[in-house]
Amino acid sequence: MTRMVVAGLMSGTSMDGVDAALIATDGEDVEAFGPTCFRPYSEAERAVLRAALAAATHIQDRNDRSGPLGEAERIVTEAHAEAVETLLAREDVDAPRVGLVGFHGQTVFHAPARRLTVQIGDGAALAARLGIPVVYDFRAADVAAGGQGAPLVPIYHGALVRAAGLDGDVAVVNIGGVANVTRVAADGGLIAFDTGPGNALIDDLVRERTGAPMDRDGVLSSAGTVERQVLAELITDPWFELPPPKSLDRDAFSRAPVARLSTADAAATLAAFTAEAIARGVALAGGAERIVVCGGGAHNPAILARLAEASGAEIITADRLGWSVDFMEAQAFAYLAARHVAGLPSSFPETTGAPGPIVGGVLCTP
Repeated sequence: MTRMVVAGLMSGTSMDGVDAALIATDGEDVEAFGPTCFRPYSEAERAVLRAALAAATHIQDRNDRSGPLGEAERIVTEAHAEAVETLLAREDVDAPRVGLVGFHGQTVFHAPARRLTVQIGDGAALAARLGIPVVYDFRAADVAAGGQGAPLVPIYHGALVRAAGLDGDVAVVNIGGVANVTRVAADGGLIAFDTGPGNALIDDLVRERTGAPMDRDGVLSSAGTVERQVLAELITDPWFELPPPKSLDRDAFSRAPVARLSTADAAATLAAFTAEAIARGVALAGGAERIVVCGGGAHNPAILARLAEASGAEIITADRLGWSVDFMEAQAFAYLAARHVAGLPSSFPETTGAPGPIVGGVLCTP
């Protein structure tokens, strides 16, 4: 496939808003990073999305859009359209110059053991509004084939590590609502899986206790003291003993063990839980001399400090390599859209546990 400009879109488990990014790629190499933008969800929109998450716990059919799911899908689709339109207008980019859009949508339910994953977002409606072909529903084919449907970003991580010429074994860790690791071996081999909690437990705690949407810049996590006994209780969850491949829903872990702690101590303990789980995941993947961190958790110094302590590895944030801390997943779904059009797989036995390489996504033309 020839090089094209692709827009990537991501709305993560934190549900703070829509990330949009442009990259130039042929689906194998990333030739250039383009501009980015963020379209936040309003509190009213987030309330609908949270209601959709609650409703989706009972879902049996991945096409079910009853109750708040239908309204949430409309909100998600419209917000993503606005993100692309804003990005193109702000950067004075004509829509015809963008050849493709990669649209992840919003995950509301993920249970690969039931061969069920649900990302809301209307790809056909988005393509019609933008006048640009859209690839969406990236996880369904992998889950239907018996894979975990996550993580899907590892093939993009591998392309970035290859382009940067990084030596040795490198772990790329994304800390979103859930955290995941991609270990890129010195020979280019990939292994990837979810490591455990990311920011979701801390975000939910802070919203419940203070009304703020997150522990911005890790202020509370850094001010508190880790309650070691509670941390030991959290990290004994049997999920951590499962071999990869494995993936998680954002609400897989409970914050009940920190309920009696002060807000700062609870945040510090949950940050340590995230870091310890990541360190164990990196070790389970085979270890790495260097861990590159991206996602919202890269802005939490308490998580980074605990990760350095628990892993013994060099910790660097993605921006130090010229990559994007905040927009890497949006860029990745642009890359995965290009791979879909080129007929290249987005998931593999080593990354999702699928029986073979899977070309993910569904193409909608305007």
